Amino acid sequence: MNIRLILTVARRFIFNAIVFLAISSNLHSAEPTSTPQSDDSGKIDFSADVRPILSDACYHCHGPDSAAREGDLRLDDRDSVIQSDVLKSGEMLDRLTNSDPDVRMPPPGAKRVLNADDRMKLVRWINQGADWPKDDRHWAFIPPVRPALPANGSNRPDQESWGQHPIDQFVVSRMRDAGMQPSPEADRDTLLRRVTYDLTGLPPTLDEIDSFLNDESEDAYERVVDRLLESPRFGEHMAVDWLEGSRFADTDGYQNDRLRYMWVWRDWLINALNDNMPFDEFVVQQMAGDLLPNRNFMTQVATGFNRNHRINSEGGSIPDEWIVEYVADRVETTGTLFLGLTLTCSRCHDHKYDP
Repeated sequence: MNIRLILTVARRFIFNAIVFLAISSNLHSAEPTSTPQSDDSGKIDFSADVRPILSDACYHCHGPDSAAREGDLRLDDRDSVIQSDVLKSGEMLDRLTNSDPDVRMPPPGAKRVLNADDRMKLVRWINQGADWPKDDRHWAFIPPVRPALPANGSNRPDQESWGQHPIDQFVVSRMRDAGMQPSPEADRDTLLRRVTYDLTGLPPTLDEIDSFLNDESEDAYERVVDRLLESPRFGEHMAVDWLEGSRFADTDGYQNDRLRYMWVWRDWLINALNDNMPFDEFVVQQMAGDLLPNRNFMTQVATGFNRNHRINSEGGSIPDEWIVEYVADRVETTGTLFLGLTLTCSRCHDHKYDP
């Protein structure tokens, strides 16, 4: 698996997600708070569409916490919902659409609110039969299935070939649902600036700008991308996210905060990205590079990942206590980076929703 592709797509996805959420937030804030109108477009998926809404707006009063549960209604458990008959009886639909403040849920003044879009999703889900699969795990724990590509559906000739990648079809489909249209293609100067910042974190030089603007070949942009990927600055820029996730620092932290020599691991990371190391090797070397049968000095350096935690060198500290702290830190960091789960709270608590 190509680690350059993984990190580049991840960085682009995070940026696009932030922009998309900001746009969606503005769209939702402009929606009326009255009962939503019928919208029959698209199948509502419980794990992807319904559960997040119930978790955000309903679980506080109708969730797993028996001490906070109200009305003897539990909406986080499939069997409990079926037994309560809240769906088949039409009570849930009534409470979602009724304008009577004594009936409507969430009640007026509640800190947990449903915007018009989320309320409409729940209504559509119920009208579509309230399909609640027995395997109702959170979508993040269900193996992904390649979805069918949505039709472009654009009524503008200049957008018929807008997408250059299958992902673009999903983007333009979602934009169409939000009543938006793709922006015009960026001019060459802007395009060069964006891709250079994206891949190296630096602006293009004047010579690079002149060279690209004067290059009329069909593969001019592709050759710019190749040049940027070959630049040492690419690895330095892409390493920032991993350095932050791995809690890298040049000092120990705590009271003494002495300098330490973790820059060796930092340089290994940058070189691994610039060399396009396969992702499986990238993970294995950091987890257990010192235990590999063909281990060498650099695979041992890679395991510095496990020593990025803060180190307490205070004279009065208890060594055994801090060994446990270091292990806990490694578990939390490994879970966050490789599992996509924050495990900090599980040190003392069972999670209410996660498995």
